[in-house]
Amino acid sequence: MSATRILKPRQVVLVANGDLRLSANQKCWPEQSKMESALAGALKAEGWTVARAHTFDKTKQHGFIDSQKMGLDVFRRLDPNAPLIVAESVWQYSQHILAGLSTHRGPILTVANWSGIWPGLVGMLNLNGSLTKMGVPYSTLWSERFNDSFFKTGLHRWLNEGSIPHDQSHVRDLKLLRLPSADERLGRNFARKFKAEKAIMGVFDEGCMGMHNAIIPDELLNPTGVFKERLSQSALFAGMQRVSDAEARSVYDWLLKRGMRFQLGTDEATELTESQVLKQCKMYVAALRIADEFGCDTIGIQYQQGLKDLAPASDLVEGLLNNVDRPPVKCPRTARLLFQSNALPHFNEVDECAGLDGLVTYRLWRELGLPPENTLHDLRWGQHYKGPAGKSVKGAKSTPSENTKIDDYVWVFLISGAAPPAHFVGGFRGATSERQPPMYFRLGGGTVKGVSKPGNIVWSRIFIMEGKLHCDLGVARVLSLPAKETDRRWRESTPQWPIMHAVLNGITRDQMMARHKANHIQVVYAPTAEQASRAARVKAAALAELGLEVHLCGNVDLKD
Repeated sequence: MSATRILKPRQVVLVANGDLRLSANQKCWPEQSKMESALAGALKAEGWTVARAHTFDKTKQHGFIDSQKMGLDVFRRLDPNAPLIVAESVWQYSQHILAGLSTHRGPILTVANWSGIWPGLVGMLNLNGSLTKMGVPYSTLWSERFNDSFFKTGLHRWLNEGSIPHDQSHVRDLKLLRLPSADERLGRNFARKFKAEKAIMGVFDEGCMGMHNAIIPDELLNPTGVFKERLSQSALFAGMQRVSDAEARSVYDWLLKRGMRFQLGTDEATELTESQVLKQCKMYVAALRIADEFGCDTIGIQYQQGLKDLAPASDLVEGLLNNVDRPPVKCPRTARLLFQSNALPHFNEVDECAGLDGLVTYRLWRELGLPPENTLHDLRWGQHYKGPAGKSVKGAKSTPSENTKIDDYVWVFLISGAAPPAHFVGGFRGATSERQPPMYFRLGGGTVKGVSKPGNIVWSRIFIMEGKLHCDLGVARVLSLPAKETDRRWRESTPQWPIMHAVLNGITRDQMMARHKANHIQVVYAPTAEQASRAARVKAAALAELGLEVHLCGNVDLKD
């Protein structure tokens, strides 16, 4: 074992956790290097220096920790009492460093650059949620240039006191509040029925992309009435081989008739091809048949590791599954339509917290008579926007948000898979499918891309803290931005993925970042702001009845 590295006075150790995929680490390294330089400058201004815990690898052409094996080796050589910064400007696999962080005794600070270029903010939120689940103390900061007063004040405090308090006054514990009796009764009655009937969560290979925070232990999940069926992605791949070419073609033809557009090319390595799409259609059929066979009420496909080496990405599949109006699939033995007139709620990246949330939301919204399609998104990035709202697409009904001026902080919610066309302006006609970036998916596959329609939503996140299931819950507005601004935001993030322009009611950017314990956020529409608040209240009561600690965040109206 290597000797423990001894730090100099006023020196902080820095680790940079990265992706498991070499191509992603190489492409994202320049942003990380730029971010670390700015961070070192901020530390220098405080009279501190940086000791990087691991070096740039000339063979791999990046300087990230890229495996749990490497992470263990790095932490074995660190002073466990040293002040430690985890600097993130990319997506990171938390398991690479969780083992080392779990026994680190010195103060820990997670830091991300405020940028949408790569999912650094998303990666940091995942790590924060994972550390919260593990009960490991940490502080967290974020900045665009690392020279703003918010960042400098926080960094100064952490260097001198070892922790950073953040404003979380937007969070209200449900147990300290009084809901309208009718909403309380409706939510709790729904939950009692949900728990009594029980449900099966189909998990296609547990634990995706280092998302420790996304795994719900059975002893916490089962009391809600939900039980896991642990499935294998190899079974899904095998099921694809049993789907005929004609069945796949019928799914594809259905989508074309609905007006969905596919940006096809001929180069399998860099473009979306019809062959890739047809394989995705086979995956869609196979997923429904396996879910029916095992009685699954919701499913999650891991897809990032393992399956990506065998088949195109599952994004198209996920978006279709989450839509009530979708291509019909029959049982091969009985010709029975599977999940007729229903979505099969799918949780992207096998995020079980999103899976529990999505299933409860789907069923509750149906009981409330509201559109039940819901999805998770990455809490990817955001910027203040001041200017005109976007215009309606031709033939679409205008909304109250149009023909108005916007002066608000507008988040970019973005996800590769699971977004249903029902959420988009124009539905299927507003949806396109573009090839997933080769750096993530060598075998390609198309997304379900669209712009989320303006309106009112309820947002939520189930997470684990202090050994219990918790849920943060709030309301938000989805805005229509001009096409030019939408395109700019897409270029600043991932233009192949669906986008939602969201304003969180009563919550600032920094409050949200300080509190949110996950990379994902769950969203579902409601027809009006009043109905959104009512639905949020009913859902809060339902989740409390299922045994969760519920927290209302921001401006959720508690009155009828």
